[in-house]
Amino acid sequence: MTGENKGLTKAKEIYQDRSRRAKELKAGGKKIVGYNCIYSPLEMMAALDLEPYGLFGDMREPTSKADRGLPTAFCPIMRSLLDLGLKGRYDFLDGMVMPHSCDAIEKTAHVWQCLIPVPYFHFLDIPCTVHEESLEYFKGQLIDLKKTLESFAGKELSSEKLRKAIETYNEQRALVRELYDLRKPDPPFISGTESLQVIKALMSIPVEEGNELLRQVISEVKERKNGPQKKAARLLVWSHILDDVALMETIEGAGANVVIDDCCVGRRAYQADIDITEDPLDGLTNYYLTKIACARTFREAVFGETKKDRIADLESKFGYMKDYVNEWNVNGAVLLLVRFCDPFGFEVTEVTDYFNSLDLPSTYLEHGYSEGSLAPLRTRAQAFLETLSS
Repeated sequence: MTGENKGLTKAKEIYQDRSRRAKELKAGGKKIVGYNCIYSPLEMMAALDLEPYGLFGDMREPTSKADRGLPTAFCPIMRSLLDLGLKGRYDFLDGMVMPHSCDAIEKTAHVWQCLIPVPYFHFLDIPCTVHEESLEYFKGQLIDLKKTLESFAGKELSSEKLRKAIETYNEQRALVRELYDLRKPDPPFISGTESLQVIKALMSIPVEEGNELLRQVISEVKERKNGPQKKAARLLVWSHILDDVALMETIEGAGANVVIDDCCVGRRAYQADIDITEDPLDGLTNYYLTKIACARTFREAVFGETKKDRIADLESKFGYMKDYVNEWNVNGAVLLLVRFCDPFGFEVTEVTDYFNSLDLPSTYLEHGYSEGSLAPLRTRAQAFLETLSS
């Protein structure tokens, strides 16, 4: 690959054939551990020389086998993921770590364990609050995960190795934030669609290779002459697992630049670093329970307060997005969710109220995780963009 966009081209190629590198590593003797949520502690896997691999559904693949284990009125992303597993798409996995980030993932985890056995499987329970007791409980869960990973890997996870892995992943988080900073100018240096391709590529390859890819992309994007065009709408997209570029292309193709996102396959997993602590598990516990801003976690402004202050609670949960709006010069927000996503669905009203408190226009768009969802999604996105320009 030569030329101006070879880093972006490489990211696109990885995105289009995600399992190729994992299969190469497996052929070389590596054990591949699948994960399906950003609450999975990748640092612990990498420190034991296990290769984490992000699992996703496929909105282009008709779901035909998931009814064996999941109901129809259920998260279509999880149904698609199970469907792909039943069809053998993930047969190269040696293990799975699935966290209780939502009830749909919990149900899918247990069904997967029954219907698609793998040599190693670990279900990670995660509290839904950030109190002291929650941190203590979650650290116990990470200790249990450490034990099962050590048994699977056949080696001990030392604090030194875990600390080094944390530093490497923190480097990746810093590089992703640097990449997102390149979307602050008007026009942005890189589109939301291109950024999504890069992030999903990172979840498909070893962390060291991902860091090198990021450095290459950042260097190229800073110098490119064929970047996104200036558009009146500069959007923030708030979502859950936004894992297909067609969804981002649909919004940007309607006449907008998506300059920042708060998504699981996006900035959400990279917005903060893991603290380097004497016991690395303390840093991991604090990061995964308190620093990831997900709808599954309840964050009240004052713990135990009986007289509730709704505005203060909204600020406690969503205050970081005020910085996004100001720093990326956002003038509109899209709340983009898949049908049947209860945790994020219940948050729509509160997120909308918070954006209203910032005088930021917003709209809620829902899709069914299929190609047939794209045309109506584009129409609704265009209607919203017309209100911004009127």
